[in-house]
Amino acid sequence: MLMSDRIGSRIRLQDLHVLMTVAQAGSMGKAARMLNTTQPNVSRAIGDLEHALGVRLLDRHRQGVEPTECGRALLSCGAAVFDDLRQGVKRIEFLADPTLGEVRIGSTPFLAASFVSALIDRLSRRHPRIAFHLVTGYVEPLHRELTERRVDLLVVRSPGPNTDERLDFEFLYEDRYVVVAGAKNPWAQRRKIRISDLAEETWVLPPPESVIGSILEKAFRAGGLGYPRATVVTDSPHMRVSLLETGRFITVFPASALRFLTMGRALRILAVELPAARRPNGIVTLKDRALSPVAQLLVDNARELAKPMAKRK
Repeated sequence: MLMSDRIGSRIRLQDLHVLMTVAQAGSMGKAARMLNTTQPNVSRAIGDLEHALGVRLLDRHRQGVEPTECGRALLSCGAAVFDDLRQGVKRIEFLADPTLGEVRIGSTPFLAASFVSALIDRLSRRHPRIAFHLVTGYVEPLHRELTERRVDLLVVRSPGPNTDERLDFEFLYEDRYVVVAGAKNPWAQRRKIRISDLAEETWVLPPPESVIGSILEKAFRAGGLGYPRATVVTDSPHMRVSLLETGRFITVFPASALRFLTMGRALRILAVELPAARRPNGIVTLKDRALSPVAQLLVDNARELAKPMAKRK
C-alpha cells in the first residue's frame, strides 16, 4: 500500500477541515454553525481523528476547547495541506487558461500605494482577467499573514538580519527617505536646510513607532532635539499627499513615492539630510512553498519594474 493510501485511510480531509474550524471557533457548537452541520457530527469527526492517531487533539473546558500540543502539530500540517491543494488548483486553472487566476499580496501602506499599485496596473494591463487581493499593514503582522498562508507573498522592506528562517527575501531596489513639502511651501525654495530648522513646522507623519518615525527621531536626536510634534498622525499616504499640496505641511516619504504615488503632483524634496535613511525593498516568500504561476508572473513583473531603481546609486 502506498504511503498516501495509508495516510488517507487514517485521516480524511473533511475531518481535518472540521478540526481546523473547531480550533478557529473555540467551541464545537460555534464550529457546527460555521460548517452548517450539527454538533454531534463535529464531535464525531474529531473523535475519528483522535482514534485514528491515538492521541487527544483537543482539551475540553467550560469556555470551549483548545488544541493540545498534538492538535497544534496537526493543525500546522493541515494549513500546509490545504494551501498546497489550493496552489495545485491554481496551477490547473492557469494551465487551462493562462490569462485567468488570482494572487494575494501583502504590503505596507506606502509600498501598496506606490510600487505595488504601479505593479498591479502594469500586470493587469497585460492580463486583465487576473484578480488581485491586497492586504496592508506593518511588517511583522504581514509576516504572520504569510507564514499562516493567507497571502502568497509580501512586497515590503527588508526584515533585517534577525529574520524568520522560514522566509526568503529577494532584493528589488533600495529606497532612501526624504523630507517632502508642497511646491507652495516656503521651504521648497531653500537650497540648504538643517533638520533643526524644521522642528516647529507643521508635520503630517505616520505613528512614531513606524520606520519613518524611527528615522525622524534619530535625525532630530542627532541635532539635540526631541521628536517633532505632528499636527496630523496618519498612515494614509494619499492623505499626506493631499495635505502637502496645501503648502502648509511637511512629511517624510520614501523617495520612490515621488516616482509612483505623486505622478503629476506638485511636491518637492527639501534640501535636508536624514541620517542612515535607506531601506532595501523586496519580495518575501515562504521557503518551502512553491509560488503559483500567477504569483510568479507578479514576481517577474516586479523585477522588471524595479530594475531602473535598482541600478541607481
